Amino acid sequence: MICFRNTRIGRIGIGVENGKVTSLYFENYDYDPKKVADSSMETPLHKNAFSQLDEYLAGNRKAFDLPLAPSGTEFMENVWAALLEIPYGKTACYQEVAVSVGSPKAVRAVGLANNRNPIPIFIPCHRVIGKNGKLVGFGGGLDLKQKLLDLERENAGFGQQKQF
Repeated sequence: MICFRNTRIGRIGIGVENGKVTSLYFENYDYDPKKVADSSMETPLHKNAFSQLDEYLAGNRKAFDLPLAPSGTEFMENVWAALLEIPYGKTACYQEVAVSVGSPKAVRAVGLANNRNPIPIFIPCHRVIGKNGKLVGFGGGLDLKQKLLDLERENAGFGQQKQF
């Protein structure tokens, strides 16, 4: 079941199945409207996930404590696990992620796994950048990716604080 709320970064949907977060939807994402419930149907996990997301976006949370269940191939799940290891306020390039999952030549496959991450922000695919340091690809758009990276850097002590 997917529940939507308005957040500091726009309307966000969070999908929950079997007591685990399975998806996060930005406004521009496609989703099955039959799986959408109104706010009165929010589970305690939906409420907790939105609360943690709000705390993160306010700069008051650096790590999420949620049961996550992304669905993908074994390789994708290994990449998503590696993304969870990228520290708050830091970035890694696709090559570094490929090396961390034991497939140094699989840079494009890492990019595809990053692109197919069903739980962005909670699984921080926004922390992956191009080898040249440039921002590349993010389902929420590059402007949002930059805002998330700036938010983390600022709250990790790496720069000026900006507000959404």
